[in-house]
Amino acid sequence: MNPSSRFAIFGNIYQNDSATSFRQLLSLLHQRGVSLLVDESLYTFLSAKGSKDLPPCDLLHDNHFQADYAVVMGGDGTFLEAARRVGNKRIPILGINMGRLGFLADFSPAEIGDAVQQLFDGSLRTEDHTVLGLSYSEGVPASYPFALNEVAVLKRDNSSMISIRVEVDGSYLTTYQADGLIINTPTGSTGYALSVGGPIMSPTCRNLGLVPVAPHSLTMRPITLCDDVEITLTVESRSHNFLVAIDGRSEPCPEEVRLTIRRASYPIRVLRRSSGSFFHTLRTKMMWGSDVRI
Repeated sequence: MNPSSRFAIFGNIYQNDSATSFRQLLSLLHQRGVSLLVDESLYTFLSAKGSKDLPPCDLLHDNHFQADYAVVMGGDGTFLEAARRVGNKRIPILGINMGRLGFLADFSPAEIGDAVQQLFDGSLRTEDHTVLGLSYSEGVPASYPFALNEVAVLKRDNSSMISIRVEVDGSYLTTYQADGLIINTPTGSTGYALSVGGPIMSPTCRNLGLVPVAPHSLTMRPITLCDDVEITLTVESRSHNFLVAIDGRSEPCPEEVRLTIRRASYPIRVLRRSSGSFFHTLRTKMMWGSDVRI
């Protein structure tokens, strides 16, 4: 690795007991002679925790930065936020799990030293994860119209379902009568989509999922599509508006607006340990295939 490499550091600032792990990470990277770019909110959090011995670093105030690598310490939500800020920069992201499940992060806080060593040894592998891009037929577009996990359309009120007409590459697919519809990437297949009955996908496969949320008909089942298609959604609602959720960030949308979803022109690059596998993660973190009777 080039000694002049720049590392962007992001983290969950709501875990009060994480300051020690952050200090360890920054110290190990500083010892390697690389430049550190630390998210401003994270730096403020560490300073408030009495971390006065932090190594020299520059602060990240916005998304206009350049780095060779990004390191994220937190849960999957923190990883998704870091991926949003990395955007189309194609910076490889290393995740260290400080949350409960941590599907996107391979390393635990106890393995920070190993993670840094493997990164500098060049023994980590890089996975390219599909990103979805969203566009509106009219009006102001989403503040950040890209999703690593999913784009979902959801009802706004508690009483009535919404009607979602779906076209794929201009051909009519069906109209869902449901509480919502999730369009997910393989990365997102183990998130919200899985919780409502969607299929699990290997993270590097080239597919998208369409998963209805509480459909009115039992015949409305999830469907998997190739990720090179264009999906158009037209929504009707009794309240004449609905919610659009992009990786959990929700905003209202009037029903006269059509949504178009297609694969973005760039992936998110995720660093993984070379000895691991997606299937091992499924078995160990989600207990997939376990027999609860044993």
